[in-house]
Amino acid sequence: QEPGLDPKPILALPLVELAQKLQAEELSLESVLCSYLEEALKVHQEVNCLTDFLEECEEQLQALKKLKKSERGLLYGVPMSLKDPYDCMGHDSTCGLAQFLEKPAAKDGVLVKVLKAQGAIPFVKTNIPQSMLSFDCSNPIYGQTRNPLNLKKTPGGSSGGEGALLSKGGSILGMGTDTGGSIRIPSSFCGVYGLRTSRDRLSYTGIASAVKGKTSVATVAGPLARDVDSLVLCLRALLSEDMHQLDPTVPFMPFREEIYSNTRPLRIGYYESDGFSQPSPSMARAVRLTCRLLQDAGHEVIPFSIPRIEYAMQKLYTGGLFADGGATLLEKLEGDIVDPSMKALVTELRLPDLLKCILARILKKIEPRTAQNLEMIRGVKTPKKLWEQHTAVQEYQQEFIAKWKSLDLDVLLSPSLDPAFYIGYPAKASASSSYHSLYNMLDFPAGVVPVTTVTLQDEEELAFYKGYYGDSNDRNFKEAVEGSVGLPVAVQCITLPWEEELCLRFMKEVETLTKNQTEPSF
Repeated sequence: QEPGLDPKPILALPLVELAQKLQAEELSLESVLCSYLEEALKVHQEVNCLTDFLEECEEQLQALKKLKKSERGLLYGVPMSLKDPYDCMGHDSTCGLAQFLEKPAAKDGVLVKVLKAQGAIPFVKTNIPQSMLSFDCSNPIYGQTRNPLNLKKTPGGSSGGEGALLSKGGSILGMGTDTGGSIRIPSSFCGVYGLRTSRDRLSYTGIASAVKGKTSVATVAGPLARDVDSLVLCLRALLSEDMHQLDPTVPFMPFREEIYSNTRPLRIGYYESDGFSQPSPSMARAVRLTCRLLQDAGHEVIPFSIPRIEYAMQKLYTGGLFADGGATLLEKLEGDIVDPSMKALVTELRLPDLLKCILARILKKIEPRTAQNLEMIRGVKTPKKLWEQHTAVQEYQQEFIAKWKSLDLDVLLSPSLDPAFYIGYPAKASASSSYHSLYNMLDFPAGVVPVTTVTLQDEEELAFYKGYYGDSNDRNFKEAVEGSVGLPVAVQCITLPWEEELCLRFMKEVETLTKNQTEPSF
């Protein structure tokens, strides 16, 4: 702590303004770092969101003070939080797994190096679910993280510690990863902003993973923040020549200002439901509200329907995620305590193939999605089948793009999974993550923007929720989102691959329009 320091004015500053004040030396590096350190510890005491303190941040701060003004990066002096798997020299990247404990990283990962070169000061690492294959946020090492907006609810996952810390003001900018919504779900549940980038737009070298090699379902890096301007500043900083030099597999493709700053009206596809998981009343209302505001602002909105959604989610996404039959994940869990949030999945993966087939046949009519999942998690068995799986994903991606182009769309608007689930429910209603995981399989950039909050009317309409299948997943989803009046509800903004700048431009438009609207929240 700095004697006499009042952190409140510092913590109230948006990132862009904070960065400007640091560059202009209107605020000291020490006062900003101390303010966020103190606040992060307070938030952690409330919701258990941190896994590590990066004590080298103080040494880095002293090195930054010696730089000439011309040598300062875009994030000069900005404190940052990092999701647990980001390698920081001398610190564990556990993924919530005992096997990864006491194996400190030998060096910083590529993105950590780039962020530090841009002047950012990583100061804490944040909690995740065990293996990062869940959208709850609990593991046997660090325990359960809670949603600061309602302590009975989960902050989402797998970047749940980031979502919780940002939501409560303990960080101003964070980095997460996303395999099936792992940036976007915590952002939605916690009322912050997050962006899933295209594969290879940002380097993934130096980020730990429990399951490597799943090439037909892309895991990517991306930022979380408290407004779109912060995400833009972070992307400007990351998309530097430094990143390409450190990881030549990532193309040198600087932030394209001309796309982000373009003001021409957009042609926007939208859907209220993906046809696989019935949205909550607040999810559908958020899309309708946003569509109306976009239309009123001069944009064109066109209905869009997801092609072959069951095939996409079960055969392609689940089949791609568990192409090895779960063998890699089970190997990483050997000798470990299995977290309650993972027990159902691990139990299914450990079943003999014959029993999976028998159960799938029994459940086919009463629990069709569960039955199909049991078939898919058996794995692909042969190299030829694996190649067929990859080919099927590529063909579906081209089918989706062809439909997009036939409507001459610029961007797509969809629901984001909301509101926050009660702790323990993500494993029991995992089908609902389809709104996000589809775009990992397609490898499209996608970002979430909070646009409204759950109303009493939403809660009343939820009483009539049945779901599309009437199965346990639908029943559990209804229970998971109950008691959410006042919690944030987001929408998802989607673009074609490599169009992050357009995605951010769309997100900024949605943010501006919804912040200016006067719709009552309660």
